[in-house]
Amino acid sequence: MSAPVPYAAYHDHVRLSVRVVARAKRTELAGVANDGAGRPTLILRLAAPPIEGAANTALVEYVAKALKLRQRDVSIELGQQSRNKVLQLSGDCDAIVARLQAWIGS
Repeated sequence: MSAPVPYAAYHDHVRLSVRVVARAKRTELAGVANDGAGRPTLILRLAAPPIEGAANTALVEYVAKALKLRQRDVSIELGQQSRNKVLQLSGDCDAIVARLQAWIGS
């Protein structure tokens, strides 16, 4: 049995659960942890502050760059004003999942 992952692939997109830590020293992947309900969530530290959407913009830019996607292919579906967010990653799902696995090391 494989370990739970913080994403789910659908026919035309991948949904990724993230927890954002804003105002960090640097923007980086901090690992995978369980949220309060026991679901795996990708932890991302962002140097940007959570003011006027700066952290959300930095999040989209960072995830797009890390997964070699266009910024328009990364959108925040849930949690615009929360630390816990669900991102929608559009494109070739198999390629996105492979890049996610390589990025998070699962």
